[in-house]
Amino acid sequence: MKKEARLLKHKSLNSLILSIEHFNRPWDVGRTDAVLMLLDHSFEMLLKAAILHRGGKIRDPGEKNTIGFDACVRRGLSTAAIQFLNEEQALALQAINGLRDAAQHHLLDISEGHLYLQAKSGITLHRDILKSVFKEALHELLPDRVLPIATVAPLDPISLFTEEIKEVARLLSPGKRRRAEATARLRALSIVDGAMKGEKLQPSETALRKLGEQISKGVTDLSTLFPGIAAVAFKADGAGTSVNLRIVKREGIPVTFVPEGSADSSVVAVKRVSELDYYNLRFGDLAKKLRITTNQATALIKLLQIKESEDFAKQFFHTWCYSSKALDCMRQALQEKPVDQWWAEYRQQTP
Repeated sequence: MKKEARLLKHKSLNSLILSIEHFNRPWDVGRTDAVLMLLDHSFEMLLKAAILHRGGKIRDPGEKNTIGFDACVRRGLSTAAIQFLNEEQALALQAINGLRDAAQHHLLDISEGHLYLQAKSGITLHRDILKSVFKEALHELLPDRVLPIATVAPLDPISLFTEEIKEVARLLSPGKRRRAEATARLRALSIVDGAMKGEKLQPSETALRKLGEQISKGVTDLSTLFPGIAAVAFKADGAGTSVNLRIVKREGIPVTFVPEGSADSSVVAVKRVSELDYYNLRFGDLAKKLRITTNQATALIKLLQIKESEDFAKQFFHTWCYSSKALDCMRQALQEKPVDQWWAEYRQQTP
């Protein structure tokens, strides 16, 4: 391993340990801000270490400073030679980074359950990157006791956001006069929602006020208020101290790249569309667009396991429909090998 990458990885681990230490502290002085800022710093160092380890660069030509957080995520996700992130991991990183911005530069009120959610998913992601890039196990680098511990860990992370909306409604109810606290709560939710939608800007006071007005009028539906959050789920596996928590996109909702240089935007965004808008190609469309026969299209669908992935295909009323990702996958396969070779392979496998 390159010395610079090794030092960055060590610095990342130090910040991760400090973030966990602050999470587990029995007093709250500066606790939330410290957890988020140290967790964010840990990831920036880890991303830079991973880029260097994979042979990439963290300084642009002519620049004295290293690249920033978003550029690290973009290179780790979209640079083929060093790619080590997937789209869902990029979403998780964007959420942590957005919360850190608010904690460092303004005001943020985040519930204990939400803080646990970010800390636990962050440690899971740190563990995943260490394993995939450096072939190291996080539990071998940390004492067994170094884990985020919470007495109110949410069993269903999405329900946590619904409870947050109810708490905002309570704060805004007549006679409470706690609008500033409600706004700080809404800011945390809006930051995560924006991170899922690829928005880099912190929410404006006007936007937060409008959200508060909707909630005061009785609007509590998560998909209406925060469509970005509603577009993802949090998948837990394991048990006890070994539980892992990861963001996964909901069925039929694509994750798209945000073009580099787009103003006030992050790297990726989830886009809620109707399922039939997402799976907008039929079998005949695939064959026509690829300029192959229907038999050859059948062969590619079988060999590439197109129907096995929800990113590529879904059945509606006995009819299979396909996404543009399926078309791209099949087109890439035809660039790698001519259709005649795919057809021959299919015939060999088919009785």
